[in-house]
Order: sequence, then structure tokens, then C-alpha cells
Amino acid sequence: MYRWCTDEVEPHDRFDYWREVRSKGLFGVTAELEREQRANFFGEFSLRQLGGGAGLVELKASPYTVERSISDIAYAPGDAICVYQQLGSGGWFGGLRSSDFAIANGSFATSHTDLPYRTAPLGAGGFHLRILKIPLGTIPAQDKRMRELAPRTFGDPTLAPLLGACFAELGEASTDSGADATSLVQALAHLALIERGIVRPGSRRGQAALRTARLSQARRLIARHLQNPDLAPSMVADELGVSVRHLHMLFESAAKSFSQTVTDERLKQSRRLMREAPERLIADIAAACGFESLATYYRVFNAAYGMAPGDFRSDFRAQGPDSR
Repeated sequence: MYRWCTDEVEPHDRFDYWREVRSKGLFGVTAELEREQRANFFGEFSLRQLGGGAGLVELKASPYTVERSISDIAYAPGDAICVYQQLGSGGWFGGLRSSDFAIANGSFATSHTDLPYRTAPLGAGGFHLRILKIPLGTIPAQDKRMRELAPRTFGDPTLAPLLGACFAELGEASTDSGADATSLVQALAHLALIERGIVRPGSRRGQAALRTARLSQARRLIARHLQNPDLAPSMVADELGVSVRHLHMLFESAAKSFSQTVTDERLKQSRRLMREAPERLIADIAAACGFESLATYYRVFNAAYGMAPGDFRSDFRAQGPDSR
């Protein structure tokens, strides 16, 4: 993970550095801002390489205007699909073949990198968005229409929760979970192509993308309900809008079953709580993580880690705060 912030540059140089080195050099776009507004400019981003040339960027910045012009494209061609997740107050896209559009907070948009556009934040809060860039050569569903994807917001509301779950899981995936990250990237690419009418939902690739996304959504629902000791497949299936049988089929393609996933997430959450609140009673932690009894928690924890929760806490205390 690479992170950078304008705090690393002298205040009077921050926007110029952002424009020439970060916007032009890294993202292949032209940044514009009135000179009298540059003194207070702030920007930061993170970049995570995901293999196969794909990259996930999260960007925050005070307001300015971005243009991807014909000359920018010639200078830094990308030949990739971008999937955008708007996290801030909203954004405007213009200079397109079709009409201009706004993308609201929590919404998604897609485009091909090598088509011109202009964009700017709608609110005073500036930019806050995630951008997943996926090289066309890594997408199995090849179609010449993919290079004609001018920026457009998603029009299918049923896909938004699936995209959100995949983005969230991709952001949380560890650096050594390459296979999981690859499947999530492919799912997001094909969900974008489903929305743009290039991949059929019922096709083999479309179904695989939907399965991966629904599995991500199921994991997010499990995390949301961990504290509930009555968390069961029927609860998650109802919220997901599928049958219990279909839910179990989703987990058949994963490394762990539904029940194993629930137990694993509860154990990981209990370890986090013991690190973050070292004085909290272990019984309270077990209850907060949804274990039906303290005895069950001790048995499951010992089976997973070869030690009791109290021993884990003692080892953590002995290691000191740097072990966090």
C-alpha cells in the first residue's frame, strides 16, 4: 500500500506538485484550480496494487477541477475500465458524448480510461472517492464495446449493494490474499459490464460475478450481526433475498462454510477487543461477539489458537503496545 499526502510538500508548492506529479504523472489527468485558492489546497491518496495491473485508489482532496483530455490520453493511455465509488458529497461529470451527469454519495459509475471527460466535486468538502482501475487485457469477457464506455453512473439499483460489498471486502482484504482480491476485481469488472449491457447476467461470467458479489454481501451481513447469538443462515438469507439452500451454495465455493465463517469472525473480533480494551472482562467480550456462553467461547478459542483467551491477553500485555 502506497500513501501520499500534500503535508509532505511546502504549502506554497502543494497544488503545483499535486497537479504535475500526482495528477499528471500518476493519474494521467489535468488538475485546475484558481491561483488564489491554491494556498489552502489539501490532497491525499492511497494506492494498492492488486495484481495483473489492477489498482485500487482512494482519494480525498479539497475542491478542484479534473480533465482527462485528448492530449492527456495520448500522453498516458490506460486501456482499462474504471469503477468509481463516490464517498463524498457528490461529483459532476461533463464534456461527454452524452449529457452531463451527477453522481451522488454512495453511488457508482464506470468508464473506459481513454475517453475524455471533465469532473469536479459538487460540495465544498471536495473529492472523496475510490477508483478501481482494471486493465482490459485482464478481463476475460473481451468486447470492443468496452472501449466505448463513456463515464456513466449506474442505473440498476439492485447492483449497488453488491458493488458496495465487493468494494468493502476488497478494501479489507489482506495483502497476502491475492486469490480473493483477484476474484473480487473480476466480479466488479463483470458487474460493471452487466450494468452496461455487455455481459449477460445469465451467462457463465455473469453468474460467477453475481455469486462472488452475493458471497461478499453475505459476509458483510454476518459481520453486522455478529453480536446476535441467534445469528443463523435463515437470517442472512432473508436479508440477502435468497433461499437458505442458495446461501449455503454460495459458501460451498469459499474456503469456509457459513458456520465456520461466523465462528472465525467472532474469534477475530474477540481478539481485536482484547487488544483494544485490555481491562474488559473476557465474559463481556464473549457476549459482545455473540458466543452463546463463556464455556463455548473458551472451547472454540482454544481449539482455534491452542491457548485460552486469558493466555492470549497475557501474551499481548507482555509484548506491550507495539504488538498492536
